[in-house]
Amino acid sequence: MTTLIQPLFAANAAVYAIQNATTEGKATVIALLVLSLFSWTIIITKFRQLLIARQATKKFLAAYGSTRDPLDIRRKGEEFDGAPAYQLYTRGADELAYQLEKNPVTVKGERRISTASFEAVKVALEEAAGGEAMALEKGMIVLSTAVAGGPFIGLLGTVWGVMSTFAGIAESRAATLTAMAPGVAAALVATVTGLLVAIPAMFAYNFMVTTIRAITQELDGYATRYATQIVHSYVDNRDLEDKIAMALTRSEMGENTPAI
Repeated sequence: MTTLIQPLFAANAAVYAIQNATTEGKATVIALLVLSLFSWTIIITKFRQLLIARQATKKFLAAYGSTRDPLDIRRKGEEFDGAPAYQLYTRGADELAYQLEKNPVTVKGERRISTASFEAVKVALEEAAGGEAMALEKGMIVLSTAVAGGPFIGLLGTVWGVMSTFAGIAESRAATLTAMAPGVAAALVATVTGLLVAIPAMFAYNFMVTTIRAITQELDGYATRYATQIVHSYVDNRDLEDKIAMALTRSEMGENTPAI
Protein backbone atom coordinates (compact mmCIF):
# COMPACT_ATOMS: atom_id res chain seq x y z
CA MET A 1 0.00 0.00 0.00
CA THR A 2 2.72 2.47 1.03
CA THR A 3 4.80 1.51 -1.99
CA LEU A 4 1.88 2.31 -4.30
CA ILE A 5 0.88 5.66 -2.77
CA GLN A 6 4.40 7.14 -2.50
CA PRO A 7 4.82 7.84 -6.25
CA LEU A 8 1.65 9.93 -6.20
CA PHE A 9 3.31 12.44 -3.84
CA ALA A 10 6.67 12.40 -5.58
CA ALA A 11 7.91 14.91 -8.14
CA ASN A 12 7.01 12.54 -10.98
CA ALA A 13 3.34 12.26 -10.01
CA ALA A 14 2.21 13.53 -13.41
CA VAL A 15 4.39 10.99 -15.19
CA TYR A 16 3.00 8.24 -12.99
CA ALA A 17 -0.57 9.32 -13.74
CA ILE A 18 0.00 9.45 -17.48
CA GLN A 19 1.64 6.02 -17.46
CA ASN A 20 -1.46 4.57 -15.81
CA ALA A 21 -3.90 6.47 -18.01
CA THR A 22 -6.19 4.72 -20.46
CA THR A 23 -5.81 5.13 -24.20
CA GLU A 24 -8.67 7.64 -24.20
CA GLY A 25 -7.04 9.63 -21.39
CA LYS A 26 -3.69 9.75 -23.18
CA ALA A 27 -5.43 10.88 -26.37
CA THR A 28 -7.13 13.67 -24.42
CA VAL A 29 -3.83 14.84 -22.90
CA ILE A 30 -2.14 14.79 -26.32
CA ALA A 31 -4.99 16.85 -27.80
CA LEU A 32 -4.64 19.37 -24.99
CA LEU A 33 -0.87 19.58 -25.46
CA VAL A 34 -1.36 20.28 -29.17
CA LEU A 35 -3.90 23.01 -28.30
CA SER A 36 -1.41 24.42 -25.78
CA LEU A 37 1.31 24.51 -28.44
CA PHE A 38 -0.91 26.51 -30.79
CA SER A 39 -2.02 28.72 -27.91
CA TRP A 40 1.52 29.62 -26.82
CA THR A 41 2.53 30.23 -30.43
CA ILE A 42 -0.29 32.76 -30.77
CA ILE A 43 0.52 34.33 -27.38
CA ILE A 44 4.18 34.91 -28.22
CA THR A 45 3.45 36.09 -31.77
CA LYS A 46 0.65 38.43 -30.70
CA PHE A 47 2.60 39.94 -27.82
CA ARG A 48 5.39 40.79 -30.25
CA GLN A 49 2.97 42.14 -32.86
CA LEU A 50 1.08 44.34 -30.38
CA LEU A 51 4.28 45.64 -28.80
CA ILE A 52 5.65 46.67 -32.19
CA ALA A 53 2.27 48.14 -33.18
CA ARG A 54 2.10 50.34 -30.06
CA GLN A 55 5.66 51.58 -30.36
CA ALA A 56 5.56 52.16 -34.14
CA THR A 57 2.16 53.88 -33.96
CA LYS A 58 3.42 56.25 -31.29
CA LYS A 59 6.37 57.25 -33.50
CA PHE A 60 4.18 57.60 -36.59
CA LEU A 61 1.55 59.77 -34.90
CA ALA A 62 4.30 62.03 -33.54
CA ALA A 63 5.73 62.42 -37.06
CA TYR A 64 2.29 62.96 -38.57
CA GLY A 65 1.37 65.55 -35.97
CA SER A 66 4.46 67.59 -36.78
CA THR A 67 3.18 68.48 -40.26
CA ARG A 68 0.01 70.01 -41.65
CA ASP A 69 0.26 68.44 -45.12
CA PRO A 70 -1.32 64.94 -45.30
CA LEU A 71 1.15 63.93 -48.02
CA ASP A 72 4.29 65.25 -46.33
CA ILE A 73 5.37 61.89 -44.83
CA ARG A 74 4.87 60.19 -48.20
CA ARG A 75 7.03 62.77 -49.95
CA LYS A 76 9.78 62.37 -47.37
CA GLY A 77 9.73 58.59 -47.80
CA GLU A 78 9.53 57.91 -44.06
CA GLU A 79 8.43 54.41 -43.05
CA PHE A 80 6.92 53.08 -39.82
CA ASP A 81 6.61 49.34 -40.35
CA GLY A 82 4.28 47.58 -37.94
CA ALA A 83 2.10 50.62 -37.23
CA PRO A 84 -1.54 50.03 -38.29
CA ALA A 85 -2.09 53.79 -38.60
CA TYR A 86 0.85 54.03 -41.01
CA GLN A 87 -0.61 51.28 -43.20
CA LEU A 88 -3.89 53.20 -43.31
CA TYR A 89 -2.00 56.40 -44.10
CA THR A 90 -0.13 54.71 -46.96
CA ARG A 91 -3.32 53.40 -48.56
CA GLY A 92 -4.99 56.78 -48.29
CA ALA A 93 -1.95 58.70 -49.53
CA ASP A 94 -1.50 56.37 -52.52
CA GLU A 95 -5.14 56.76 -53.52
CA LEU A 96 -5.00 60.53 -53.02
CA ALA A 97 -1.85 60.81 -55.14
CA TYR A 98 -3.51 58.72 -57.86
CA GLN A 99 -6.61 60.92 -57.90
CA LEU A 100 -4.47 64.08 -57.98
CA GLU A 101 -2.63 62.70 -61.00
CA LYS A 102 -5.53 61.18 -62.94
CA ASN A 103 -8.51 63.34 -61.94
CA PRO A 104 -7.14 66.73 -60.86
CA VAL A 105 -9.21 69.86 -60.32
CA THR A 106 -7.49 73.25 -60.46
CA VAL A 107 -8.59 75.67 -57.77
CA LYS A 108 -6.82 79.04 -57.64
CA GLY A 109 -3.78 77.55 -59.33
CA GLU A 110 -3.61 74.60 -56.94
CA ARG A 111 -4.22 70.97 -57.87
CA ARG A 112 -7.03 69.36 -55.93
CA ILE A 113 -9.56 66.54 -56.27
CA SER A 114 -13.32 66.58 -56.58
CA THR A 115 -15.69 65.37 -53.89
CA ALA A 116 -16.40 62.34 -56.09
CA SER A 117 -12.70 61.46 -56.15
CA PHE A 118 -12.55 61.94 -52.41
CA GLU A 119 -15.16 59.19 -52.05
CA ALA A 120 -12.61 56.79 -53.58
CA VAL A 121 -10.08 57.93 -50.97
CA LYS A 122 -12.62 57.32 -48.19
CA VAL A 123 -13.28 53.81 -49.48
CA ALA A 124 -9.53 53.09 -49.47
CA LEU A 125 -9.30 54.34 -45.87
CA GLU A 126 -12.24 52.21 -44.76
CA GLU A 127 -10.80 49.11 -46.43
CA ALA A 128 -7.40 49.74 -44.85
CA ALA A 129 -8.93 50.24 -41.39
CA GLY A 130 -10.92 47.01 -41.71
CA GLY A 131 -7.88 45.09 -42.93
CA GLU A 132 -5.70 46.30 -40.07
CA ALA A 133 -8.38 45.44 -37.51
CA MET A 134 -8.63 41.91 -38.92
CA ALA A 135 -4.82 41.57 -38.88
CA LEU A 136 -4.76 42.52 -35.20
CA GLU A 137 -7.49 40.00 -34.34
CA LYS A 138 -6.03 37.18 -36.42
CA GLY A 139 -5.38 34.08 -34.33
CA MET A 140 -7.42 35.22 -31.33
CA ILE A 141 -9.95 32.47 -32.04
CA VAL A 142 -7.28 29.96 -30.98
CA LEU A 143 -6.93 31.61 -27.56
CA SER A 144 -10.69 31.83 -27.06
CA THR A 145 -10.97 28.15 -27.96
CA ALA A 146 -8.24 27.26 -25.45
CA VAL A 147 -9.96 29.30 -22.73
CA ALA A 148 -13.43 27.87 -23.35
CA GLY A 149 -12.60 24.38 -24.56
CA GLY A 150 -9.51 23.41 -22.56
CA PRO A 151 -11.27 22.70 -19.24
CA PHE A 152 -14.12 20.87 -20.94
CA ILE A 153 -11.79 18.67 -22.95
CA GLY A 154 -9.91 17.89 -19.74
CA LEU A 155 -13.16 17.18 -17.91
CA LEU A 156 -14.19 14.83 -20.69
CA GLY A 157 -10.94 12.90 -20.27
CA THR A 158 -11.38 12.76 -16.51
CA VAL A 159 -14.98 11.54 -16.65
CA TRP A 160 -14.03 8.95 -19.24
CA GLY A 161 -11.11 7.77 -17.13
CA VAL A 162 -13.16 7.53 -13.94
CA MET A 163 -15.86 5.65 -15.83
CA SER A 164 -13.28 3.16 -17.10
CA THR A 165 -11.81 2.82 -13.61
CA PHE A 166 -15.14 2.01 -11.99
CA ALA A 167 -16.02 -0.36 -14.79
CA GLY A 168 -12.74 -2.22 -14.18
CA ILE A 169 -13.36 -2.34 -10.43
CA ALA A 170 -16.84 -3.70 -11.04
CA GLU A 171 -15.45 -6.46 -13.22
CA SER A 172 -12.70 -7.39 -10.74
CA ARG A 173 -15.01 -6.96 -7.72
CA ALA A 174 -12.17 -5.42 -5.74
CA ALA A 175 -13.31 -1.99 -4.51
CA THR A 176 -10.14 -1.04 -2.67
CA LEU A 177 -8.00 2.08 -2.66
CA THR A 178 -5.19 0.07 -4.19
CA ALA A 179 -7.38 -0.75 -7.17
CA MET A 180 -8.93 2.74 -7.52
CA ALA A 181 -5.96 5.07 -6.95
CA PRO A 182 -4.04 4.52 -10.22
CA GLY A 183 -7.15 4.91 -12.38
CA VAL A 184 -8.45 8.01 -10.57
CA ALA A 185 -5.01 9.64 -10.61
CA ALA A 186 -4.67 8.93 -14.30
CA ALA A 187 -8.14 10.36 -14.96
CA LEU A 188 -7.50 13.59 -13.04
CA VAL A 189 -4.37 14.40 -15.06
CA ALA A 190 -6.63 15.32 -18.00
CA THR A 191 -8.42 17.99 -15.96
CA VAL A 192 -5.09 19.35 -14.66
CA THR A 193 -3.77 19.55 -18.22
CA GLY A 194 -6.94 21.31 -19.40
CA LEU A 195 -6.60 23.94 -16.67
CA LEU A 196 -2.92 24.45 -17.42
CA VAL A 197 -3.87 25.13 -21.03
CA ALA A 198 -6.80 27.44 -20.25
CA ILE A 199 -5.41 29.63 -17.46
CA PRO A 200 -2.47 31.23 -19.34
CA ALA A 201 -4.65 31.58 -22.45
CA MET A 202 -7.33 33.37 -20.41
CA PHE A 203 -4.96 36.01 -19.01
CA ALA A 204 -3.30 36.51 -22.40
CA TYR A 205 -6.65 36.72 -24.20
CA ASN A 206 -8.07 39.36 -21.84
CA PHE A 207 -4.92 41.47 -22.07
CA MET A 208 -4.74 41.22 -25.86
CA VAL A 209 -8.41 41.97 -26.43
CA THR A 210 -8.09 45.14 -24.35
CA THR A 211 -4.94 46.18 -26.22
CA ILE A 212 -6.45 45.45 -29.63
CA ARG A 213 -9.57 47.44 -28.74
CA ALA A 214 -7.44 50.42 -27.73
CA ILE A 215 -5.39 50.26 -30.95
CA THR A 216 -8.54 49.93 -33.06
CA GLN A 217 -10.17 52.94 -31.41
CA GLU A 218 -6.99 54.92 -31.92
CA LEU A 219 -6.98 53.83 -35.57
CA ASP A 220 -10.59 54.96 -36.07
CA GLY A 221 -9.82 58.33 -34.53
CA TYR A 222 -6.80 58.77 -36.75
CA ALA A 223 -8.78 57.81 -39.87
CA THR A 224 -11.32 60.54 -39.12
CA ARG A 225 -8.57 63.08 -38.51
CA TYR A 226 -6.71 62.06 -41.67
CA ALA A 227 -9.84 62.31 -43.84
CA THR A 228 -10.64 65.74 -42.42
CA GLN A 229 -7.16 67.04 -43.19
CA ILE A 230 -7.39 65.67 -46.74
CA VAL A 231 -10.67 67.55 -47.21
CA HIS A 232 -9.14 70.80 -45.98
CA SER A 233 -5.96 70.47 -48.03
CA TYR A 234 -6.83 68.67 -51.28
CA VAL A 235 -10.59 68.53 -51.90
CA ASP A 236 -12.44 71.03 -54.08
CA ASN A 237 -15.33 72.11 -51.87
CA ARG A 238 -16.80 74.72 -54.21
CA ASP A 239 -19.79 72.57 -55.14
CA LEU A 240 -20.50 71.88 -51.47
CA GLU A 241 -20.14 75.60 -50.65
CA ASP A 242 -22.59 76.43 -53.45
CA LYS A 243 -25.10 73.95 -52.03
CA ILE A 244 -24.75 75.44 -48.56
CA ALA A 245 -25.17 78.99 -49.88
CA MET A 246 -28.26 77.97 -51.88
CA ALA A 247 -29.74 76.25 -48.84
CA LEU A 248 -29.18 79.34 -46.69
CA THR A 249 -30.79 81.54 -49.35
CA ARG A 250 -33.87 79.36 -49.55
CA SER A 251 -34.08 79.25 -45.78
CA GLU A 252 -34.06 83.03 -45.60
CA MET A 253 -36.82 83.12 -48.23
CA GLY A 254 -38.92 80.73 -46.13
CA GLU A 255 -38.67 77.80 -48.51
CA ASN A 256 -38.15 74.22 -47.48
CA THR A 257 -34.44 73.48 -47.26
CA PRO A 258 -33.47 70.40 -49.30
CA ALA A 259 -31.04 67.88 -47.87
CA ILE A 260 -27.43 68.50 -48.80
